[in-house]
Order: sequence, then structure tokens, then C-alpha cells
Amino acid sequence: MSVPSPVCELLGIQQPIVQAPMAAVPELAAAVSNTGGLGMVALTWSTPAGDVVRQTAALTDRPFGGNLVLSSDQHRRLDDALDAGLRVVSLFWGDPAGYVERIHDAGGLVLHTVASADEARRAVDSGVDVVVAQGWEAGGHVWGQVATLPLVPAVVDAVAPVPVIAAGGIGDARGVAAVLALGAQAAWVGTRFLLADEMPIHEEYRRRLMNAVETDTRWYADLYEVGWPNAPNRSRPAPGSRPGEGDVIAHFASGEEIVRYEPAAPMIGTTGDIEAISMWAGQSVAFARHRQPAAEIVAELVRGLP
Repeated sequence: MSVPSPVCELLGIQQPIVQAPMAAVPELAAAVSNTGGLGMVALTWSTPAGDVVRQTAALTDRPFGGNLVLSSDQHRRLDDALDAGLRVVSLFWGDPAGYVERIHDAGGLVLHTVASADEARRAVDSGVDVVVAQGWEAGGHVWGQVATLPLVPAVVDAVAPVPVIAAGGIGDARGVAAVLALGAQAAWVGTRFLLADEMPIHEEYRRRLMNAVETDTRWYADLYEVGWPNAPNRSRPAPGSRPGEGDVIAHFASGEEIVRYEPAAPMIGTTGDIEAISMWAGQSVAFARHRQPAAEIVAELVRGLP
């Protein structure tokens, strides 16, 4: 954008693109940040979280964020990440109130993902700096059931002048332009970045994404909930019931077991029953057609914007 939006200025970025925190992959986050967007690393299951922050900081001198899911207590990881220098913190799936003061005391900014205008108001009342409005078209874990189109303007109107970032179903420059027209100041993009060169997913997962269409994803209330109960999600597995619960179906490259119905995506080096593993994808999967560098994805997402 020739004139950065207020949220871009607040976050210190040049492009209105935020990469969704899909994994603890410093290379991907840094690549997005180096193009002027905001790269993001998932920290919820990283121990110590500070190591991921330091690894990312070693690859970029630009702002990047770290995400924590509040379905369990994250104060320890938050302290570790802040001590390592993280200053943009994304929170999701819970009440941010108990975390905002600590982040602000460290000189950081708080982004919080919501699924309704009421939740957005509560988040702003707790002191968050930026609201992320997630439509149910989003991939991975989905907090609500309202589509992006009606959700974003409702949230924008509810919390103005606090900036809003739109998430859910955004996969190309037309989607970015659309959410900006709705009043969002940036777009939060996940599925498209699954095909980035820097994202180390299993080749079978990559192949299935490239061959998928917008109707291939499914929303599940409780299918992939082992280790994270009551966590609805959108992914691209074969539909079915719950036979074999508790079975070890695969292993990560580290040797760590993957249990059936665990919310774990197949990464490089994963072995076993790849088809049975959760393959996160949003309804924008139809725009994820080929593998390319993250920098090219960002450039395509902002192409033609004023």
C-alpha cells in the first residue's frame, strides 16, 4: 500500500498482510516480515517459547508476532517469550484480560482473535490494541460460526477506532481488497501460506492442498480434540466417526507419537498414516495452487491495492 493503514503503522509493517500462526516456523515468519508483512509463530506448544522468538529474531530485523492459545494457562510461555524480546503478542481462544497488562508493561502490543461483536467489545474493554475478526471460513481451529463478510463490519463498528484485522477465507488480492472495503485495516492469511517454500509440511499434505477446491474442507465440532477438547476446527480429512481412538497412527521426524484425532498436522519427516492426520485448510484453499516463496505470496496478496 502506498499509504500504510493505522494498524500497519502501529505494528511497524508496510503491507496489510498478517501470516496466521500455523506452526513454530521461524523461517516462514521471518520471510513474511522481511517483505513488509507481519510474520507470526505459534508458541502455545513450544517449550521454551523464547527459543522460537530468538530464532525468528535472528532471521529478521522487522516486527513479527507470537501466538498463544488461551485454552490453558500461558503465563509462563508469555513471560519466556517477552523476556526473549517478543513485542507483538496474538491471543486466541480465551479471555485476554489476565495477559494484557503484562504485555503492555513489556512495551508490547496485544492482538486478540474474536468471533462476534460482543466478544470484540469485551476484548477492547480488557485493553487489547488490535482485534482480529475471524470468520468461520478460516482453517484450523475456528472460534465462531459467523462468516467473514457479516462479521468484519459488525466488529469494525463495535470497536471503532480500535483497528480490526480480518481473518477467514482470504486467499488472494481480491479477498484482501474486500476485507479492506469492509473496514478492516489488514488481512490475516493462513491457508495460502501453507504452500510457502518456508513451510515444512509433508509433501502429501501439500499435494492435497494444491488439488483441493473450496468445497473440500469440513467444519468439525469435536473430531480433532485429543489434547485440546471442545475445539471446533476446519480441516481437510476424510469424514468418519471415531473408531480407533487412542491409536498411535504416525510419528513426527523427532519420533514423537501422533495419536488418532490429535490436532497435529503432518510436517516434513512425518511417517505413518498421513491420510488419518488432521490437514488444516480454510475455504480459501482453492487459491492455494502452487508452491512458491512467502515473499511472492505477499506480493500477490497486495497486488493492485491502492
